[in-house]
Amino acid sequence: MKRYEGLFILNTAGKEESVNDVVNKIAEEIVAAGGKVETIQKMDKKSFVRTPNRKVTAGFYVNIIFTSKPSGLTPLQNKLSLNNDVYRVMINHAPVVVAKADAAA
Repeated sequence: MKRYEGLFILNTAGKEESVNDVVNKIAEEIVAAGGKVETIQKMDKKSFVRTPNRKVTAGFYVNIIFTSKPSGLTPLQNKLSLNNDVYRVMINHAPVVVAKADAAA
């Protein structure tokens, strides 16, 4: 299992589903692909500087840290690319968390 950090840009324009529902669906997809979600950070809606598609001028950014087998990553990306609520996805290796030693020691 490796640790990954996924930045998801959600297209929620004109949708009745809330951001929480879309994020929960993404988390379920990660778990269905054999992964485990560690943290979810909702970053807020931001306007795009450049808009190649005039229909989508802003997106809701969500950062999800999860663990998964490397073999489960490609099917997960393929499945998320078919989801209309996910505008863009970027998945990178997440830095390993090192436990801090006690300061008093």
